[in-house]
Formats: sequence, structure tokens, C-alpha cells
Amino acid sequence: MRYDLDGVAASLSKGEVIARGAGMWAWREMLPVTQTGNVVSLGEVATPLVPLPRLGARHGAAAPVAKDEGRLPTGSFKARGLGMAVSMARELGITRIAMPTNGNAGAALAAYGAAAGMETYVFCPEDTPEVNVREIALQGAKVWRVNGLIGDCGKIVGEGKEHMGWFDMSTLKEPYRIEGKKTMGLELLAQLGWEVPDVIFYPTGGGTGLIGMWKAFAELEAMGWIGSERPRMVAVQASGCAPMVRAWEKGERTAEPWKDAHTVAAGIRVPGAVGDFLILDAVRESGGFAIAVDDADIMAMRDRVATEDGLLLCPEGAATAAAWEQSLAEGRIAKDDRCILFNCATGLKYPMPPAERALDRHKPIDWDDIAAG
Repeated sequence: MRYDLDGVAASLSKGEVIARGAGMWAWREMLPVTQTGNVVSLGEVATPLVPLPRLGARHGAAAPVAKDEGRLPTGSFKARGLGMAVSMARELGITRIAMPTNGNAGAALAAYGAAAGMETYVFCPEDTPEVNVREIALQGAKVWRVNGLIGDCGKIVGEGKEHMGWFDMSTLKEPYRIEGKKTMGLELLAQLGWEVPDVIFYPTGGGTGLIGMWKAFAELEAMGWIGSERPRMVAVQASGCAPMVRAWEKGERTAEPWKDAHTVAAGIRVPGAVGDFLILDAVRESGGFAIAVDDADIMAMRDRVATEDGLLLCPEGAATAAAWEQSLAEGRIAKDDRCILFNCATGLKYPMPPAERALDRHKPIDWDDIAAG
């Protein structure tokens, strides 16, 4: 999507955007929907910036700050992209939509599709988190589990277009999801007083958000709202599925599909991303890097941030915190760098450790045992 940015800059001020209040639709002049009546909204908010001071203190570093996208409708940042895509589908007269998903994108498509009165079809790997599958079904979409990975689900969507007449809402199969996701970058800089952070750690599967934010920064510069400064963009992947990391380390512009992909962070289990070259371009142009973290470190970080800083990260968000810690230890970032970690969904959607302590109220309470935990 391209806009008349000179026209936008002449008719819109930073103060006016801020005065409109929270939510991605505050940026409407920089978004593709032309008719307000076509906007499909479920109450999107500006997601908060949550410092993690104890995590920073562990390493004698400035506290990293999590942008908690779990506060959005359907509990994930997929609401931004799919809310925008469904709104444009309405504007273009589309009534039947389909997509593959690892969970949260399908949930967002189902919700916004229901709000728009569209017929929605979703295909997900058979090990997709149960809560996501049930959420998709409850919100009116027809959902199938597939004995394969997200790429296999995507093939089914592609093969079904002729027979089913649906529009393929897969990552980068249409230009509008990026426009929704770019609002993360617009919103972030507004929240930071138009100051660019030093580093952004982004959980990277299909990479729509990373690509979208990079586009947002370029548009803000074209409007004269920021200068040429850019954050270092860090693509965070799991060691069990790290095609971008491998390509970045080899100096390649495209990424070979990852075989036998596996990770507890289902949202970044994308063996082959359609926009691989766009992700790698943004990482390199920003002076950033791609990094892989182990599942054990992801889950340990999730538990630590929850118990010490009080924020329940999803596994993909915990991957960015683990990557921050690993990058600090390896000297890839400085202790005083201003770092943003994207927590892409609420941790409430994912399995948690059991908590089985119980008390019998009819028996004496052993307070020493309670104090010992």
C-alpha cells in the first residue's frame, strides 16, 4: 500500500493523532480503508509498555520494556492485521475467507469474520493449542485440524480457492495485514514521545509485524515526523525452527525451508516464510540480527518474568526476553540500550504448570508448611 504522505503530513499533526485516543484506527489517514462504515472493530486499544525492572537488574542493565499485545481483542497482535484485512475484505465485497494458522491468527480471523458477517474457514496443524482451536470454532469459523505444519495447511487453502471461492487471507497473500501490523510501530513511537528505541526484539514466524513496522518508520520519516534514525531490528526464532537465523548467518537474502520444525512457541513455528527476503532486508538495513533461542530457555524465561516482574508472557514473547538476555551475554547489545520486547499474545492461552496444593478447612492448618511454600 502507498499513500499520499505529503498530503497526510499537511492535514494531520502528531497532537491530533494523540488527541483521538487509543487504538489503531487513530491512524486512519495512514490506513487503507476509505469508508468508515467498512471498519470492523472489536475495541482495539493501544497496548501498554510494561518495564521488566527485575529482569534488567539481574544483568545490571536497563530494564527491557515489553509491548504487551495480549491486551488486544482475541488476546493477540493478530487482531491488528486481521482486523484490517477483514475491514478491507468488506470494502471490496468479499464474503468468504480462509486461512491457515498456528492458532492466534485463526482466532482473530474468526472473530473479525463473525463481526463482519463473513463465512470463515480455518485450517491448523493438529497440535495447535486446544484453546485456540475451540476459540476459532466458538466464534463461528469452520475449523479443521491437519496432520502437518502450517505450510501444509496453506496448501489446502490455496488448493481450495477454485472450488470454494474463498479469498486467501494467508500471510502476505494480500497487502492489508501488514497495514494493520504496522500500527505497532506507529503506536510505539508515539508512546515513546517520537524517540526511536535502540533495539526491537520481535518474535518472527511469518514476519508480518517486523515488515510492517519497518514500513511504518519509513512512512513517518517521509512525513517529517521522525528522522533517519532506526531501531536495530532483531528477528527472534526458536532453535527448533530458525530459517531466518540460518539465512542471516549465511548472508543469504532468502531462507531455505526448515525441516522437522518444532518448538513450544507455536506462533513462530513457520518453516518457510513467504516474506523471508523482506524480513532479512529489514534486519540488515537496520544493523540488527537474527537469533535463535532454545525451548528450555523460552520456558524458563516465561516462568521467571511471571514470578519476578508479574507479566505472564506467551512463549513467543518469552522468546524475545530470552533473546535479549542471550544477546546481552554475547555482547550484541549494550547494557544501556533501550530495548523493546514484543509479547505477541496473552500467556493465558497457553498451558501452565500445575498448581495442586490444597487445604482441608476442617483440619488444623500447618502455618509453617504454608510459609515454606
